[in-house]
Amino acid sequence: MTLFSLIRPARAVPAEYRSTFLHLYFDILWFGVLNGSALSFLAVYAARQGANSLQLGLLAASGALVNLFLTLPVGRWLAGRHVGKAVFWAAVLHRLFYLLWVPLPVLLPPSAQVWALIGTTFLMSIPGVVLAVGFNALFADAVPPAWRGHVVGVRNALFALALITSTLISGQLLDSLPFPLGYQIVFALGFVGAALSTVHLWFVRAVPDVEPPSRVGRPLGELASPGMLRIIGDALRGGVGLRFLTRARGLRLLRRDILRGPFGAVLATLFAFHLAQYSTVPLFSLYWVRQLHLSDEQIGLGMALFWAMVLLGSTQFAALTQRLGHQRMVVFGGMLISLYPALMALSRAFGLFMVASAVGGLGWSLFGGALTNYLLDRTPADDRPAHLAWYNLVLNAAILLGSLIGPFIADRTGLVAALALLALARALGALAIQRWG
Repeated sequence: MTLFSLIRPARAVPAEYRSTFLHLYFDILWFGVLNGSALSFLAVYAARQGANSLQLGLLAASGALVNLFLTLPVGRWLAGRHVGKAVFWAAVLHRLFYLLWVPLPVLLPPSAQVWALIGTTFLMSIPGVVLAVGFNALFADAVPPAWRGHVVGVRNALFALALITSTLISGQLLDSLPFPLGYQIVFALGFVGAALSTVHLWFVRAVPDVEPPSRVGRPLGELASPGMLRIIGDALRGGVGLRFLTRARGLRLLRRDILRGPFGAVLATLFAFHLAQYSTVPLFSLYWVRQLHLSDEQIGLGMALFWAMVLLGSTQFAALTQRLGHQRMVVFGGMLISLYPALMALSRAFGLFMVASAVGGLGWSLFGGALTNYLLDRTPADDRPAHLAWYNLVLNAAILLGSLIGPFIADRTGLVAALALLALARALGALAIQRWG
């Protein structure tokens, strides 16, 4: 089964939808450029400027801290407002911060640069919450249900292809240009991608659903939910089902009775897995730079292979889901994800680093692809806003705590031992999902 066969529509896209769909495609393509350049190499740059594990943890945790406290209020604030305008101006405010990274290497000494990156990441996360919550609602308004699977499939493919290409180009630029000029150019490339993505968001408009809902083509993984748009890349970090938060006007979201029901066990097991998952994130860049001594081009090749495997795994997702079901796919993908830090801990050269990247990318495609549908399977259709609000709270809490716990463990055990321990914790978290989720 080819990627083209998965994303081509079974019939022509109606004229009423073509412009909106085209702008959504260009939006994600340029967003992929941003992710493959500035965002992919941000932590690597901080590590090369002397950032320690705690600082890298703070860099990863700052967005989660903002999301933890603002996601629900933003969802309520957006309810009843013109979502399209809110999304556009939030994108402008959020993405202007990328421009500040370009002159940073020549304005401040290395230690001050690291703290400046942490500070800007925290501040840009404030409008970023509005962008994340609002875009999911905007997508639901702009793409009729009959076409969501097709549009998501095309967007996922474009995002992965743009990210892979820009990562490879960025790695080569960083190796061929003197430090820090190479990083300034990569950060500038990321800003250009962010700016052009924002321009296309302005033209995304809600369109009437003139056709009855029907299955169109064969979307990537049959994931028609816009929540999948955060799964394909960590930069789409808004969380699963954020569009529901803007539809929950007048509802009490964080109800304790949900925790006492069956969904409480689901939340507990996912929290355990996510906690182990995000505890390793601040450690990877340090390990690549200080233990493996990889060049930026080699790091770029590993990242590109990771996302190539995400894209390849997505093409087989539907067939595997039919055989295993959503819960088993989450568990299987989680076990593969646990191998990523384990193989990193064992690697001493570029070769095993590439093997780890391939395994991690495949695991992420299966876990991330199944997670949305697994959560929807576990939530009642008439009470999804409240259930998914709890999941977004749990996810951001796990990101925040994990980003601080990982560096704490590494400072006391060393990078290699920390990666091995957290790989085991990931595996145990995946098994907990199988047993109690």
